[in-house]
Order: sequence, then structure tokens, then C-alpha cells
Amino acid sequence: MTAHAATVAFAGIECLEIDVQVQIAAGLPAFTVVGLPDKAVGESRERVRAAFNSLGLALPPKRITVNLAPADLLKEGSHFDLPIALGLLSAMEVIPQDEIGGYVSLGELGLDGRLAPVAGVLPAAIAARAAERGLICPGPQGGEAAWAGGIEVLAPASLLALINHFKGTQVLSPPEPRIADDDGAAPDLRDVKGQETAKRALEIAAAGGHNLLMIGPPGSGKSMLAARLPGLLPDLEPAEALEVSMIHSVAGQLAEGRLLRRRPFRNPHHSASVPALIGGGQRAKPGEVSLAHLGVLFLDELPEFQRAALEALRQPLETGRAVIARANAHVAYPARIQLVAAMNPCRCGHLGDPALACAKAPKCAQDYQSRISGPLFDRIDLHVEVPGVSPADLALPPPAEGSAEIAARVAAARAIQAERYRGLPIRTNAEADGDLLERVAAPDEAGRRLLTEAAERMHLSARGWHRVLRVARTLADLSGTERIGRLQIAEALSYRRMMPGRGR
Repeated sequence: MTAHAATVAFAGIECLEIDVQVQIAAGLPAFTVVGLPDKAVGESRERVRAAFNSLGLALPPKRITVNLAPADLLKEGSHFDLPIALGLLSAMEVIPQDEIGGYVSLGELGLDGRLAPVAGVLPAAIAARAAERGLICPGPQGGEAAWAGGIEVLAPASLLALINHFKGTQVLSPPEPRIADDDGAAPDLRDVKGQETAKRALEIAAAGGHNLLMIGPPGSGKSMLAARLPGLLPDLEPAEALEVSMIHSVAGQLAEGRLLRRRPFRNPHHSASVPALIGGGQRAKPGEVSLAHLGVLFLDELPEFQRAALEALRQPLETGRAVIARANAHVAYPARIQLVAAMNPCRCGHLGDPALACAKAPKCAQDYQSRISGPLFDRIDLHVEVPGVSPADLALPPPAEGSAEIAARVAAARAIQAERYRGLPIRTNAEADGDLLERVAAPDEAGRRLLTEAAERMHLSARGWHRVLRVARTLADLSGTERIGRLQIAEALSYRRMMPGRGR
């Protein structure tokens, strides 16, 4: 007799159905797992054996073969423990086959039979719903699986509790959906004194989802400004929360199985490698660019990042997807991010200040800024200089306008965009392209004439032209006007200035 249990393997956030086949046959005692398992899956036989012993169950002294079908697909992760154990229990006639046939299961077994959390419960639950099956997962992640809706979710704390549920001696209560607690109010822009131009650029970036680069000396408030951007952004919509949480679930970073409701803000160190930033590694996990999906990726000290890592950002910034190429498969993760970067104008950081600048200026600025390629620089919508804050500004009282007032204007502009792009796979002006961009961001005659003249003088690329139009569209939304005029084009062009020390 061959028993069957259903589980999944992950290809990005997509789930591939895996049939766990368990056969107990006559022969010398052995426990073999086949079907291209990795080391974690191969070791599951020892965890399953120890868990059975803790429950007082002895494996029969026969030849036990576990096949993970399809056999030519690499199986990775410890979540195969539970379906292998359920297949064994069915083959041993402890649990009837028809009891487990209607479920997709995943979970890691401890040596004492307890179930430990695993990555990917949320996408597995959604896949189970599509297959019209229930889901069995570790107890702490029941609230995560419950968000799939419309399926039966069993979330036992241990293998014994699950066996008792199937035997009718214990009833597992259906878990309730759980959402992440608010981790407190974001820092307020009222804390930033001066820097009115940078605050305006931050507001525009938040309203339209635009990429932003801040250039200024050390201590001018670049990181302080970036940390206050999440306080200007609206919370995730329910569909967006599900989309973002699926990525964090696959990465194993969904704390206590709670769905996210705030937009991600990822701040990797400049020593991050290409796999850490874009994704990859042995199990092709999502990188920072995908973990920041529908949120903010903040890169401080931009020129200090590895050149290869920065260049790898170009495709996700353009397409909204991070594609990880492996020898046997291509894995794609969503990566629709808002890039916010900060940098010093040169290595010493004091270019233009005779009292503090090093003796190598201005050549040091050219060498330092050349670490950022032109194509990457061209993909950033807003370039703003953040000068040092003067003692006179520091002595001023806090500004009257803080994050709450700016966030209200951002929310109003985003509501206009939501209505404009209703029914389209677009959320903000930063994503508009092609004919759609020409239609929604067409300037009036005066604005078009100014843009044409400025594009010739500034040598704007076609990408730069379109990004000016996107920023102008956001400026019009912030001011509540439908038509883009000369004023919006002029302000949008003011944010396309070249960095100091970089020639055209």
C-alpha cells in the first residue's frame, strides 16, 4: 500500500504541488527519502523517527521509502517533515488516508513531536484554497494561514494534537487572522529644521512613489529625512498587505504569522552583496529589493555599495520584478519599490567648503560620484541637494508643519492616482509609462515648449524626459489641478540637476 500526503515546493512566491508518497514494504529495515531532496529534507527521516519515538510509536522493521513527486524538482526546506510524518501515519494505519487527503500540510518537527514555524505558510494557504483543500500548519502560524480565507485551517502545536484531532479525542479550534501590531508612530518631519527644499522633494516622492537621491555633507540630515518618509506614506491596502506579506512569509520574516499593514522600510548596510540586495543564495530567497516591495528601499552612503550590486538594481527599478537566474530554474519576485538614496558629494563630504574640503577637491568628487553609473542615476526621478544646516536654523523653533499635515496632502494626491488608474495594474504616477503616460501627463503648450527647450540644453535622455513628466503629473495632483502647465514642468526640471563634479 502507498499512502499519499500533499505539500508544496516554492518557486519565488509561487507554489508547486508535491505529492509525498510513502510505501512500507517487506525487506531489510531502512528509511529512504528520494525525489531530489536537499540536505534539510534528507535529514527529515531522523526528525520524524525521533518524533514518533516521543509519541510511543515505533517505525515498523521494514523498508520505508518516501518519494517526493515530481522527482526531478529540487525539494528544499524543513517543511517536508510534517507531510512525511502524515504519510507514514497513514501507511501505518494510525490515521485513515481519506482524513489527510483533503489537506496541504507543511511544518518542521522537533524531536519531541512539536511543530516549529516554517517559511511560506501564507502562499501555501492560498495555493491550498486554489486546489480546494484545507491546510495543516504549525500552531504559531495559524493566524497567517487564516488570511487565505474560505479554507479549513488546522494549526496544531504538536503532532500528537493533530493525531488526536483526526481520532476525534481533541478538537482544534480554527485560528483567527492576525495582523502586525503598530510599532509606534514614525518620526515626525517637525524634528527637521531648515531643509525646506529637501522636505518638498520628500513630499513629492511620497505622493507619486518617485525615486529620490539626496546629496549633501555629513550631518546635513539626509538619513533623518529618509527615516521620516514612512510617516508620510499611507498604510497598505488589504490586497497590497497580502502581496507584501507573501514575500515576507517565503523569506521567513513574518513575525508570529502576522500580516503587515505598514509599508516596508528596508535599510541594508552598504556591505550588502548582490544576493542580499537582489535575492538568491542556495534557496533563491528574496533580497532587500523584494522585501521592500510596495515600500521604501533606503540606501545610505550610495557610492559605498558594491558596483555590481548597484548595477543589479537597474532591472528591478525598471520592471518592478527581481529575476534570479539559476542553472535549473528562473525565480521571479515582485520588487516594485521606491528607492531613496543618500550620499556625500565627495569622499570627505565637504566639497565646496574651503575650510573643511580636502586638498584633492574637486577631482575627489568626480572620482567618488563616478561610482554611480549614468543609467542608474538616470532612473532616479528627484535629485536634491541637502546643504549643511546653519546654527541660525538650529536655533529656530520647530516648524509649524509636520508629518501629519504633509501626509494628508500625500493621501489626497494618492487618492487622485487611485481613481485615475482604477482597473489598471498601476498604483502611482511613478509606474505610468508609454501611451498611458502621454495621455495622463501631457503638458499644455507652454509646458511642452519649456520641456523641449530644457531637454535640449540639459541633454535629457528619453527616460529622463518621461521621468520629468511623471514628477510633473504628481506636482499637478498635489496642487489639485488636472492640466500640467509650465509651473509644474519647471519645478520637475529643477530636480533633474546633475550632481556636482559630474560632467555631461
